[in-house]
Amino acid sequence: MAALHCFYIIPSFVLAMAGSSLFGPCSANDLPASYVFGDSLVDSGNNNYLASLSKANIAPNGIDFMPYRIPTGRFTNGRTIPDIVGQELGFPHFTPPYLAPTTAGDTILTGVNYASGGGGILNETGQIFGGRLNLDAQIDNFENTKQDIISMVGAPAASSLLKKALFSVVIGSNDFLNNYLTPVLSESKRRSIPPEKFVQSMISKLRLQITRLYKLEARKLVIVNVGPIGCIPYQRDLNPNTGENCVAFTDQLARSFNLQLKNLVSELRQTLKEASFVYADVYNIVSDIIQNYSSYGFENANSACCRSAGRYGGLVPCGPSARVCADRSKYVFWDAYHPSDAANVIIAKRLVDGDARDVYPKNVRQLLRI
Repeated sequence: MAALHCFYIIPSFVLAMAGSSLFGPCSANDLPASYVFGDSLVDSGNNNYLASLSKANIAPNGIDFMPYRIPTGRFTNGRTIPDIVGQELGFPHFTPPYLAPTTAGDTILTGVNYASGGGGILNETGQIFGGRLNLDAQIDNFENTKQDIISMVGAPAASSLLKKALFSVVIGSNDFLNNYLTPVLSESKRRSIPPEKFVQSMISKLRLQITRLYKLEARKLVIVNVGPIGCIPYQRDLNPNTGENCVAFTDQLARSFNLQLKNLVSELRQTLKEASFVYADVYNIVSDIIQNYSSYGFENANSACCRSAGRYGGLVPCGPSARVCADRSKYVFWDAYHPSDAANVIIAKRLVDGDARDVYPKNVRQLLRI
């Protein structure tokens, strides 16, 4: 088993005197940095600092976020998947949002979260929310972070740090839900752009974006597919004629994208040979949770715990006037769109230590051992 190597902050005058390296073998508690890109599923608070309709810094969001039980900007009752992945791997703290004023100095050497609620692969995605950071903007911000790291420790040390870091990309749902399927706009868009052409435009754009991350020295990348978005409370309430079933067309869009995304990851393994890519099948994991919810200890797999309107609580975003279920651990979904902390725990643990059915060709823990 290859030893992990970590980044150590050592004053330049000490290096000059000792001639020692910035890097060395890790102890069990020393881990590489983590850089997170994506949408509201993994936003740790960036949208708090934007003029956006997509915000989660209001109660009852964060009701189970320990120890303070206050909203942080995470779109769930507790932790996001990257939060839990970090805890499972032994990271000492959660990866902070890029836009937070405190995300500066030595903090950026251990990781930054660039994700933004409403963000997508395509730049027009989420424009109904106003402010949001789409993936191009997130990568722009990461490039700024890289320059800051170089300014702090020099180019060689920065390069070594980034090549050992974990990069997670969790995006694509909004390109369907808040672009192609947006009510009112979607009908005309679907008439002019068939689904397969829209999915191809997403894949073409994402290919450029991941390649750009590679050129910025990302080498350990976890690419997460789109979950079963036809099963979320929002889509169920928006399409009442489907009854108890998930919305077939919406789910087919996700499956079509995921198939092409898996092919893209295989292609990038061949063209970007210095990188290690992991394809994370969250669609499979969440579908399994929904279909077998009682075996995981859940009592409800189709409705929002935080709800105001709609049969499934999917018509109004979670906010102060919403009703909250008494036991959040019994619900797969926290709100109209997002999993609960309890569901995120299952997803995260299967990404960290799961087999090839969940995460291919290796899990996140194995990726970091390379």
